[in-house]
Amino acid sequence: MESPLKGSAAPPGSPSPAPASPSPAPAAPARAVSVLHRILAYRRFWILALVIFGLDQLTKQWIDARLPLGSYGPGARIEIFPSFLYFVHVGNTGAAWSMFSGNSLGLAVLAFGTLAALFFWRRHLGLRQTTAQIPFGLLCGGIVGNLVDRLIHGHVIDFIDVHFGNYVYPTFNVADSAICIGVFWYILWSLKQPAYGEAAGS
Repeated sequence: MESPLKGSAAPPGSPSPAPASPSPAPAAPARAVSVLHRILAYRRFWILALVIFGLDQLTKQWIDARLPLGSYGPGARIEIFPSFLYFVHVGNTGAAWSMFSGNSLGLAVLAFGTLAALFFWRRHLGLRQTTAQIPFGLLCGGIVGNLVDRLIHGHVIDFIDVHFGNYVYPTFNVADSAICIGVFWYILWSLKQPAYGEAAGS
């Protein structure tokens, strides 16, 4: 009896072979591209935050290497502009203007909470807009700079001492300056934005 020829049709009633299922495309590269795209969307924020953080930490290391902690007043400070600007080295366990002094740990927790809130509400705050990334870069770079101080030293290093005649402005640092500028910048920016109803065309 002759064997069936190769390539001949299958006998009637026999099940047809199941079509080969296409192999799924690898998802990992697509995910990596998506994450990179989201990071690049905030690139101005990241760049400015890193610049502020680096400048803040470098200036604090510089003053720490030149003046012992507690250096303040005539004979212990570095004079930059007589009767106006001096560099000192003091520790602040509180917030701006030494408010809540002695609560460095609580303020560190508050800083963590602020950074987390900014991350989760970044879209509602308009952080995707490049003009909003500048004040937030200043703000977050300053927050992280002072936070690192609290975690490492137990206090924030302040060194910029400004005098206006008999008035002595509270000693501050680069991070404090960036935070203040960032907050005011964002307030001014947000006031110029259209209201939600106007933006939606209602």
